[in-house]
Amino acid sequence: MITRRHFLQTAACTAAALAAPRAFALDNPSYPARSVKWVVPYAPGGATDLLSRLLCQRLSDRLGQTFVVENKPGAGSNIGTQAVISSAPDGYTLLLTSTANAINASFDPALPYDFAKGIAPVAGVARIPLVLVVNNDLPVKTVADFIAYGKANPGKISIASSGIGTSLHLSGELFKSLAGVQFTHVPYRGSAPGLTDVMSGQIQGMFDNVSSSFELVRAGKLRALGITTRERSEILPDVPSIADALPGYETSSFYGVGAPRDTPREIVDLLNREIDAALSDSGIKARVAELGAIPLHGNAHEFGNMLATETDRWRKVVELSGIRKD
Repeated sequence: MITRRHFLQTAACTAAALAAPRAFALDNPSYPARSVKWVVPYAPGGATDLLSRLLCQRLSDRLGQTFVVENKPGAGSNIGTQAVISSAPDGYTLLLTSTANAINASFDPALPYDFAKGIAPVAGVARIPLVLVVNNDLPVKTVADFIAYGKANPGKISIASSGIGTSLHLSGELFKSLAGVQFTHVPYRGSAPGLTDVMSGQIQGMFDNVSSSFELVRAGKLRALGITTRERSEILPDVPSIADALPGYETSSFYGVGAPRDTPREIVDLLNREIDAALSDSGIKARVAELGAIPLHGNAHEFGNMLATETDRWRKVVELSGIRKD
C-alpha cells in the first residue's frame, strides 16, 4: 500500500537524485532570485499535494531557489485561485490549476474573477481518470448491470461525491443523463467519508479519482465497474472503460500550473521547460504512475488550449445537468 509518508519520502529521494546544476535560460538570469510560492487551493494530502511537492522539490534543485507549497483551501478552489490572480505577475506566485477551475467558470455565476483572463497557462501536470465503484453487496458486476439495476430500482441508488459541483459530482450527473437512470446524489466534504459510506453499504456507489480509491478496489473493499476515460487505467488494468457500455461517456480530473496574467513570457517558458522535463524523467514518471496519473506534456500554448477545451467540455456537462451554484 502506498502511504502519503512513503510517497513523500520517495519523492524527496527521487528529486535529490535528479538534482542538476541551476538552469539559466532567461535574458535576465536572476529569476528566481528568491523563494517561489506554489499555491495549492486544497487542503494538504491527496494527489494535489503529492504532485505539487514532488515538482516543487525538482524545481528547487534545478533553479537554485526554494519552491514552497502553500495550501489555500476553500470555496471549491476559489480562495486559492483568486489569491494567485491578485498577486504580482512576477513569477513568484504560481497556482496548481485543476478541473475545478474549468468547472467553476460555468458552475459558479458569481465568481469574482475570470479565470481565462486572470491566469496565464504555464504547464500541464497530469490527468487522473475516475472510476465508478460500488458496494460489494450491490448485485451488479458491470456498468451494464448497474444501468439495468438503476432502471429496475428507481430511487434505490445513492451516489456519493466530494461535494456539489466537483468533477466527481458532475461525472455522476453526466452518467445519469446518458444512461437514463435516476439516483440520489449525496455530497460529502471530500472523498474519504463518501468512500467509507460506500464500503459500509449506506451509499451504493461513487465516482472517484482512481488515485484515492484503487487501493480499496485492490483490497476487495469496493467493486470497480468502469473507468471514466476511454483508455483503461494502468493501476486498474482489468476495469473496462465506461464508454464501452455507454458510448459518448468520458470525464477525468486534470492538474496543471498557472501564473498571474502578464507574467513575463521568458519566466513562463522556463517553468514550462523545467516542469515538462521533470514529467519526462523515468523516476518521476514512476512516482506519478503510482497515483494512477498520466503526465501531461506540451508547451504553455498547448496547455492553454487544453484548459479552453476542458472548460467547454465541463460547461456542456453543467448545462446538461441543470445544476448551478446557489
